[in-house]
Amino acid sequence: MKVALATCASLPAGDGDDADVPGALADIGVESAWLRWGPETDTDTDTDTDADLVVLRSTWDYPERAAEFLSWCESVPVLANPAGVVKWNLDKAYLVDLIEAGVPVVPTAVATPGFDAWPEGEFVVKPTVGAGSRGALRVAAGDHEAAAAHLAGLGGPALVQPYQADVDHVGETALVFFGGRYSHAFTKGAMLVPDTVTDPTGLYLVERLDRAEPDAARRRTAEDVLDAATGLLGVRRADLLYARVDLIPGVDGRPLLLELELVEPSLGFGLADPGAPARFASAVRAALVDLP
Repeated sequence: MKVALATCASLPAGDGDDADVPGALADIGVESAWLRWGPETDTDTDTDTDADLVVLRSTWDYPERAAEFLSWCESVPVLANPAGVVKWNLDKAYLVDLIEAGVPVVPTAVATPGFDAWPEGEFVVKPTVGAGSRGALRVAAGDHEAAAAHLAGLGGPALVQPYQADVDHVGETALVFFGGRYSHAFTKGAMLVPDTVTDPTGLYLVERLDRAEPDAARRRTAEDVLDAATGLLGVRRADLLYARVDLIPGVDGRPLLLELELVEPSLGFGLADPGAPARFASAVRAALVDLP
């Protein structure tokens, strides 16, 4: 059994967080190699053609090449997560679908140039297709001119969301699932604050991470998010090799979905218990066994 771990040219062996994954896969008889996605793939092997399964990992340069990335995903014979899931989740307008399905989501509007229904108080404008918080702007209350200029500069649709101020001192809680089952969680400090810096690759903002033990409300919300998403997609939870549910506190303290990451999320192995890579490897092997 052979798996390709898809990444991008700037991170030929991933970002380091997945460093223990190849060994965990090898322990259970699964060979793995890194693969740079896209038609310009340049590897010493034909991993892209002979892998039984391609697993999306650090393909973080896709926002500027979204159509090409989707085309490549659709060309891969067996992809995790599946290309149909990627297509839905790549555009953050999926949050509107989840709102309509009854999921507690940060209030979200999709805006194009000319939009004028700005929230009261601070708010965020960010591209609907993006990774690593690039292109996200925290806008001061009433500064509609700056918001409109940023929206126009993005060159495409954007999400507009009221800023949830408690995230500044509580941060985000990221709950990670493998094969539809909860694995572990970690926290991420607020990203849209003055001292945030960009990684040298330019692909993402550097995150301040820590271990987490989510409470029952967060666990329940994350489970509800996965149930709703798989219902909308018409897939089983087990069909999702990985999922990361990012929650932040709303104004009343209850957890709200900020993002559901089903394409290429960092899975926080460095902050998880030592068994997390083995759980991921087991989910990969289960996906391989389920192949037709």
